[in-house]
Amino acid sequence: MTSDSKILSFEVFPPTTQVGSSHLVKTLDSLRALSPDFISVTCSNNNYENIADTTIKFADYVNNTLNIPAVAHLPAAYLDKTQVIEILERLREKQIMKVLALRGDISDEATKKDFKYASDLVKFIKDYDSSFEVLGACYPDVHPESINRISDFHYLKEKVDSGSDKLITQLFFDNNSFYDFQERCAIAEINVPILAGIMPVINRNQILRLLKNCNTPLPAKFIRILEKYEHNPVALRDAGIAYAIDQIVNLVTEDVAGIHLYTMNNSETARSIHSSISSLFKINT
Repeated sequence: MTSDSKILSFEVFPPTTQVGSSHLVKTLDSLRALSPDFISVTCSNNNYENIADTTIKFADYVNNTLNIPAVAHLPAAYLDKTQVIEILERLREKQIMKVLALRGDISDEATKKDFKYASDLVKFIKDYDSSFEVLGACYPDVHPESINRISDFHYLKEKVDSGSDKLITQLFFDNNSFYDFQERCAIAEINVPILAGIMPVINRNQILRLLKNCNTPLPAKFIRILEKYEHNPVALRDAGIAYAIDQIVNLVTEDVAGIHLYTMNNSETARSIHSSISSLFKINT
């Protein structure tokens, strides 16, 4: 287990098939050996039934079978107060006392009216049971729906003031963006630990999704890697892992509060990265 001074955590997502579920269990079993500080479990879709059947199920496996602290993702826009209370009670029964409160991506699914923003959900959870640790999301390169950076920090400050204990960033590929964001947070008196979200890009499908959906600026160095190795799967995987390791080494050297690795349910990639960075994190004996 890493020390409190430097957090190392992983994120997984619940699959939608039985085969995928079996694969995720194997992935989680493999990640256990890396002794992360916590593993967060996302929502494969936003409805209440899915969260109850998949997010909580795998968070329970992480927390009570693997004995690793689990974080359950809760999308504010798709839950009402009654459902949130039911989820919190189920989590507490399973001794899962960490949640990540998100607004949730707005899609064609019908949204609820109780929580307009993630900060509303954060406050509700803290008022209901302050013993829950509530994490929040943040965007080093500005939330895609923000009017401007000032507005973005206004809402982030509100989220922290509502009770967020830690923040996890959306993925980014330029560490300077993170350092600039971190400095602006300090100026805005957003004084909670900020974990840097890192995603290793290891295959062409990831590239296509990034180019289509991600508003995160891509540095020239990263673009050159994509262009050179896009059609060479082995080289792209090695280059993507090396790029992520380089980011992490730099971030830890600059005393980031922690690293949150978006594993994409790929334990092999996580293990490859961990083998190169584990010595950077102090290990409790």
